[in-house]
Amino acid sequence: MKKIAVLGAGMVGSAMARDLSKKNLVCSFDINIENLNSLNGIENISTHQADLSRYDDIPELIRDYDLVIGAVPGFMGYRTVEKVIEAKKNIVDISFFPENCLALDSLAREAGVIAIVDCGVAPGMGNILLGYHNAKMDIQHFECLVGGLPFERRMPFQYKAPFSPVDVLEEYTRPARYVENGNIITRTAMSDLEYVDFTTVGTLESFNSDGLRSLIYTMKIPNMKEKTLRYPGHIRLMCDLRDAGFFSSQEIQMGKAALRPIDFTSKILFDSWKLNPGDKEFTIMRITIDGTESGNAVSYIYNLFDEYDEVTSISSMARTTGYTATAAAELILQNKFNRIGISPPEFIGESELATKFILDYLAERNVNYKLSIVNY
Repeated sequence: MKKIAVLGAGMVGSAMARDLSKKNLVCSFDINIENLNSLNGIENISTHQADLSRYDDIPELIRDYDLVIGAVPGFMGYRTVEKVIEAKKNIVDISFFPENCLALDSLAREAGVIAIVDCGVAPGMGNILLGYHNAKMDIQHFECLVGGLPFERRMPFQYKAPFSPVDVLEEYTRPARYVENGNIITRTAMSDLEYVDFTTVGTLESFNSDGLRSLIYTMKIPNMKEKTLRYPGHIRLMCDLRDAGFFSSQEIQMGKAALRPIDFTSKILFDSWKLNPGDKEFTIMRITIDGTESGNAVSYIYNLFDEYDEVTSISSMARTTGYTATAAAELILQNKFNRIGISPPEFIGESELATKFILDYLAERNVNYKLSIVNY
C-alpha cells in the first residue's frame, strides 16, 4: 500500500482521505483538532495536528510519503505547493490559489515532480473534458456553467458555502477573465448576469467569475467563458455588499484596532453560510464545447447533477471536487500519468485513457457526467 499525506482535513480534504484510504495508508494533517477527530477510527487513516501555515515545516511532515494531496485554503495554496515541490514529492492540489500555477513549472521540472493543480470539479473536470476534445477537434467555443447550492433556499443569501467564506468572497471580488474572439477580456466579478433554465432545479442566475485560470494560457481557443451559478437574487445582494465596502481588503481603524472589512464580513457570514452535517445540497454543471470535427459542426454538452450522499454523509461538492482529485492521484500512483512539471487538468484530458479512467472512477462513486451530442 502507498502512503499518502493529505494536507487539510476540511470538508473536501476529509472526503479525499476517506476515499484514498480504501487502497492506501493515509495521514491527514490539519490544525483543527475537530476536523481530525472526524477521521478517528477509520481504517488506514491516521491524523497529525499541524499548523500548515508554517510552510517551512511541510517538507519534514511529508518526508515519508509517496504522494501529497493539497487541500488547504486558497491563500495558502501556492506556498504549500511550492514547499511540496521543493521536497521532491508528487502532489495533486485543489486549493485553487489565485497565483498563476504555471509560475511553479520550472521548479517542478528541476525537481522531477509531477504536480497536478486545480484538480476539482471546476476548475478540474471542465478542463479535462476540454483538453480531451481539443486533441480531437477544432474548438471554437467553450462554456462552463457551474455552482454548488443548498436545496433549502433560506433568505436572504439562499446559499451555503462548501468552502470557507473567504474563498467564496475571493470569487466575488477577483476580476473575471474570459476569452472572446481570441482576446482576453477582463470584467468585474459578478458581471454579465444571465438567467439559465435547468430541468433539475429550475432557473438559476449565472455571472462572470475567474474560473478559466490556466486555460487562458494553455488553450488556443477563440471563445472561452466560465460562469458561476446561484439562485436568483443572490448576486444582487452580494454586489450591494461589495459596493458598500464590505469586501474591501483595505484596513480601517476601529478604535485602537485595524481591521479589514473582508475579514469582518467573512466572520459574520460564516454562521449563515456554514454547511452543517446533514445539510442537503447539490452540484450542477453544464459544459458546452462547440466546433468542427472531421469537417462537421458538432456540439458536445456535458451535464452534471449530483446530490448530497445520505449513505456516506459526504456533501456533493466534496464528492465532485474531491473524487476528481483522488482519481488523478490514482493515475499517478498507477503510473498512468507521469508528466513532469505543473499540469493543470487539461493536460490530463489530452490522454484518452486518462480521461476515461477519471470518468469511470467518478461513475463508480455515482458522480455521472451525461453527454449529449448535437450534429449540425
